[in-house]
Order: sequence, then structure tokens, then C-alpha cells
Amino acid sequence: MTIIEKILASHSGKDKVVPGEIVDVAIDVRLARDFGGAGVVRNLQINNLGIADPGKTFFTFDCNPTGSDQQYAANQQKCRLYARQNNIMVYDINAGIGTHIAIDDGLAAPGSTLVSTDSHANILGAVGAFGQGMGDRDIAAAWSRGSVWFKVPESVKIILTGERPEHISAKDIVLNLLKKFGADGLLGYSVELYGDETEVMTLDERITISSMATEMGAIAILFPPSSGIIDYCLSRSYQVFEPAFADPDAAYAKSFELDLESFVPAIALPGKPHDVVAVKEVMGTKIDSVFVGSCTNGRMEDMREAVRLLAGKKVAPGVVLKIVPATDEIWNRCLHEGLIEVFKLSGALFGNAGCAGCASGQIGQNGPGERTVSTGNRNFEGKQGKGEVYLASVATAIASAIAGHITTEDSMPLTPSVFTADVSKVTVKTSVGLPEASRKMVLEGKVWLILHDNIDTDMIYHNQHLAVTSMKEMGRFALGNLKGWEDYPQKSEHGDIIITGKNFGAGSSRQHAVDCFRALDNQAILAESFGAIYERNAINAGFPVLTYKDLDALQLENRDTVILDLEKGNLTNKRNNKTVQVGKFSEVQRMIYERGDLLRM
Repeated sequence: MTIIEKILASHSGKDKVVPGEIVDVAIDVRLARDFGGAGVVRNLQINNLGIADPGKTFFTFDCNPTGSDQQYAANQQKCRLYARQNNIMVYDINAGIGTHIAIDDGLAAPGSTLVSTDSHANILGAVGAFGQGMGDRDIAAAWSRGSVWFKVPESVKIILTGERPEHISAKDIVLNLLKKFGADGLLGYSVELYGDETEVMTLDERITISSMATEMGAIAILFPPSSGIIDYCLSRSYQVFEPAFADPDAAYAKSFELDLESFVPAIALPGKPHDVVAVKEVMGTKIDSVFVGSCTNGRMEDMREAVRLLAGKKVAPGVVLKIVPATDEIWNRCLHEGLIEVFKLSGALFGNAGCAGCASGQIGQNGPGERTVSTGNRNFEGKQGKGEVYLASVATAIASAIAGHITTEDSMPLTPSVFTADVSKVTVKTSVGLPEASRKMVLEGKVWLILHDNIDTDMIYHNQHLAVTSMKEMGRFALGNLKGWEDYPQKSEHGDIIITGKNFGAGSSRQHAVDCFRALDNQAILAESFGAIYERNAINAGFPVLTYKDLDALQLENRDTVILDLEKGNLTNKRNNKTVQVGKFSEVQRMIYERGDLLRM
């Protein structure tokens, strides 16, 4: 078996599991963040569910640790009150990012399982553990049952050969991987990373790479734990653990050998994490701000790397540098090692630990027309504000902050750039809607052909509305950040069916991106493929999502009426009576759909 197969087998009471098999997985660590936590509490309370094991259950307030937003503050307090009533530990606003805390506080260890309302919970792959981001229902189910269903994924092996070139960081490595595999080249796979260089990578470097599995559509990027990683986890863990390693004869769906010596300092262009180019291709682009932090690059090694370049230098005039460590432990180490003084003398803003701008709840947001170089993992339009966001390594980000324009550390000018940036405009969209559940196995409705690939969850449901917890209010924000479809809530009609392209729902674990369509009384979504978390969220909400391979024979036109048979997997165009086969319900999908919700099973 592969690493993920061994972990899932050991946590489902089986000697062996195979790809495609659906298993009930015992979850060792169950997290809910501040934006998703209130939804988890609501689901538990509505369904009168208890907590299976409070000792394995935690709240982590990392999205808005300042409590600067009234709705976030209200949600945090709702979680605190629930925690007091149910003896649940809260890592409150002073603690930092939940997935990092899980590693550093010994909650999770090699071979263990963890779920969170954080779509980057697969960061646990850095220590050879299974971590998954899930929606509110999934987490509520894990809290109440101690386990969740999961389909065993196929595995991919990537071997990095050769020596790492000078000035190639872990962030450069994962950006080069994104350039090769794109947003969906590893969709639904569990990836194992091997090679001489990977064996000597530090925990912080492994975290950087594993944290961007989601941006490739992968279930996880798993590192076989080295002796150093095992020793670190042993020093932090309060429990015995058993690391998982792939068998020599493990079966992989695909294998790749990639030469590290061909990797270059890289940067992702605004809007798409996978739209990666060499830094030299955009060298000289004027910037307004730089952000160093997030679950991808907020570790101690990242802080020291920033200081290495900043010491004795100043941030360019007019450029704002924002630095946020991942955890409070790292913040305190920055204090004791004198790093904070260097940051402040350079002109940087140093914030309290948390997710920062990536979560739209803290330091790091940008304004219309603003260009930002970020060490985060996502740069979807609107994700970190209204401006443009480039993704880069810490070295490239800090060098750019000093230069005033995008550059590398070996190309920093003696005099920084001071020219001004452009300003763009902002659009706003609204509508309303509220669905009524239907358990019909044959659906009839008009289609919307939204034939784009990689429509991410920020396009579907902007993160600025994540504090909305009432589903009936979510419909008016559906597709509000997808160009050309901002008015979708106004024109959507009762019973509509959406047909779209590949990797629909890539990105965040937000349940809102499913529930906004339910609020508009849309009946189903058909796509060539779905983001893994999005598909789970839809299935668990009892909302039909099906895949297709080819619909050309239907000769579909926008607003044609179709008939969709969920059990048989037939799609018929009533205008010409042509029918094609599409994916049909799996057994678990059918059961959840018939009951209307995962939590009613």
C-alpha cells in the first residue's frame, strides 16, 4: 500500500484498502476555525448531536485573531460558549494557525488523521499525516461520531532528482510543481514526494510544499517522515504514534521524475496560483505592498530569511511590508531573537500570529489597483483584497519590498523604485433566494452553460461574505466574483441546472459555495470534474453534483430544458430528445441525497 492507503486502512479497521473504496475513517484530531466553527456548532445544535470525544476536539481562532469584524467576533464568542458547555479546548485569538498548532503542540503526528474547516489541513502531509479540509457538515459529523466517510484516492509518486540550485527555496520548488501540473493535473490524487533533497528538507520547508497541494487539486502532498521529523514529533507529542511508509511494491497511478536543477526562482501571476513564470519575466513590475506569512510561509525559518535580507535596509518608499508569523510560539521566538526590532527598523508592520490576509480577516488585505507580492498559497481574484496578488518565496518578496518592484535578491538595485501604481474600479452584486428540498431522482430544469474551467470558490462565493451564516442570505452572492456572471442571482430561476467545466469549486472548504446555489433553488450542477472538497460539501448537503465526459451530442444551448436521471446517469435535451450518459449517484451520495443531509443519516 501507499502512505495514504496505510493511514486510511489503520484508521478504518481494515488490513488493506484500495483506491476507490469508501471507508469510515476514525479521526484523531478534529478542528473548527472561527469562520467555520459557528457553522459546525449550528449543525450540531440543530440536529441535537453530542461530541464523541472532547479531548480530540478543538476550536482554533486563526482567521480573524483580532476580532476586528463584528460577525467574526460574534462567531468566536458563540464557539467559546459552546466550548465551555462541552469541555472543548479553544486555541483562542493569541494562538495562531490551527494546523501549525496541531503539529507543534503534538496533537497530530506521523500516521495520524486530522480534519479541519481549513482547506489547507493537508499541510499535515509535511509530517506524513493525513489532513483534510472539510465543510461544516463533515466537521460536525466528525465531532459527533469521531469518524467520517472517505473515498480512498489513487496515489502519485513524484521523485525530485539532482541537487537543488542556489537561491531555490521550498516555495520555488512548489511553484515549479504548480507550473508543471497546473490547477487540476493532480486532481483527486494523493501525492508522495521523494528524492535526496526531500529527505533533508526541514519541517518548515515540508510545510511550505504540502500547504499548496490544494492549489494543484491534490488530496495531499505527503512526505515520508525522516528521522528528524519523527524526533521532532516525539518531542512534542503526548501520545504514541506509528509512522506510515509506502511498501516497496506499492501501486501508483502515475510516477514522475523531475530534475531540480531545471527549477528557477518562480512567481505566480495574479489570479491563478498555477499561472507560474520565472521571476525574471516580470522583473521590474512596480508594487505597492508585500505580505510575508500565511500557513505556507509563516514559520521561524521564514522569519529568519526575512531578517537576513532586511537587516540594515529599509522598505522602499510607498511600499507597505506586512509580516505575520504562523503561531504565537514563533512570534515569541522572533521577540527573543531580536527579529522584531529588525522588522520595525526596516519599516515593516509585524502582526500577531494568524492566517492574516489570506483569510480576509487580518493584516494583509490590499485595495483596488494595489499590487502585492505575497508568500501565501492563493492569489485568486478578490482573495486577498481588491488588488493584484503575486505569489513568491520569502526571499523574492523581501527583495521586492526593498526594491519597490518585483526582483530577486541578487538583482536588488542600489536605489528603490518610487513610481506610482494604477487604480482600478470595484463592482458590487446582489440578489436573493431560498430553496425547498426535493428528493426526486429525475430532475427537469433549464440549463445555464457556464463553460469555464477552474472556477474557484472565491469566484463562486467571495470570502468577504464568509461571516454570513444564514443560508437564505447566501443566494444573492452566488457567482458574484465570476466575471460575466455577477448578475446570476437576478436571472437564476426556480429549478435551474448548471453545466460547467473542469475543476469546479477549486480552492476553499467554504460550505457557502454550495449553499448559495441551494438558496437560489438550483437543482444540480454537472461538471467535467469538481474540486475534492467542493464535491464532498455538495454531496453531504444533499445537493446533486455529477460529472460528465462529453455532452456534444446533446447540442445544448443556453436555457434548453433538460431531464437528469440521478440514478441512471442519463441527461436528455428535451428540445431534440437526444440523450447522453453522465456520472450517476454513488451509493453514499444516493443515501445522503434521499435523507437530505449527511447529518440525517
